[in-house]
Formats: sequence, C-alpha cells, structure tokens
Amino acid sequence: MTEEPSAADRPGEAAAPRRTGVEIAREALAAARLAARRGGARPVGMRGEPATPGSRRAYARGEELRSGPGPDDRDPQPVGSAVRRLLAERGWEVEAAVSGLLGRWPELVGPEVAAHATPERFDDGVLVVRADSTAWATQLRLLVPALRARIDAELGRGVCRAISVQGPAAPSWRRGPLSVRGRGPRDTYG
Repeated sequence: MTEEPSAADRPGEAAAPRRTGVEIAREALAAARLAARRGGARPVGMRGEPATPGSRRAYARGEELRSGPGPDDRDPQPVGSAVRRLLAERGWEVEAAVSGLLGRWPELVGPEVAAHATPERFDDGVLVVRADSTAWATQLRLLVPALRARIDAELGRGVCRAISVQGPAAPSWRRGPLSVRGRGPRDTYG
C-alpha cells in the first residue's frame, strides 16, 4: 500500500485548512439556495407560506423582503402618531377635533366669555352655545363672526357651519299632570 504524501509534505503547496462537516453542509445549502433563487423560486416560511418581511427565515437569508434599517410599522412608535393614525383609519378626525374644541373652550373664547357661555352640543355642523343671561346671549350673537373665524382656524373651514346662541333655559312652572292655561308668571326668561 502506498501512501500519498499530505499537502504539508509536498513542496510548494500550502496546507489546505480542514473543513468540518458543518461547514461543508452550510456551503452546499448556500449553493442550493442561490441556484433556487436564480431559477425563480420564492422563499417560503415555516409552514410553506411565502416568507414575510418579519419572518426569521427571510431575515436570515438576507432577502430583499425585509424592511431594512428604516422605520417600520412593527417598530415602537410614539403614542401621538399612533393615535393620529387610528383616528384617520376610523374616520374620527372631526369628532376628535370637536371634542378638543369643547374641551378648550376657555382658551378659544377667553376666560370672561367662557365664564358666561358654555358649548352644549355639536350636531350636524351646528355648535349650540348656552349663555347664562339674555344680555350675554345678545353679546355672543354679536361675536358669532369672530367665534366662527377662531373655530374655522382650529377645526378647518366648513366643519362648523353655524353657531346657535341660546339664552338661559326658563324654569317650568308646571307641576303635576294637570295645568291651568294662562299667562303664567309675569317675568321674562330669555
């Protein structure tokens, strides 16, 4: 039996590093994947479905399906941007803006007007404001154009179509199931 000299024994040849079985298998797998990609095969996930950008297999292969270093929907996001996106998806922008308007009423109209007038409701583009006296109701009716300009700047043009100013609600003098017709108490309530 003749033994062949090893690479270290042969003059002029460098010793080739010995590869382990794992390294040989990795190289063979990489070559098979490259051949499959060149043949038009698409990467698949764990259960045979196409690999998604978030799948570990697609990420490990370095496929172009992954999102890369840029921001992604899966990344942590600030609460404000997440809430804005939710409002836009659900179509709640107008309701949120109106709620903000009602919550910030004193900032929009000033503390003196806010002390005597409160917004009651916002229905179909009409803001209903209740004043605590008839004098303040008259004053607010004169301020409606300025109020509309401020509200349009806050909510956007056309969201609030009209402002209805109402005086104080008159008390009901009717007690019980029966009542007598007549003029009622002789005082003005609005």
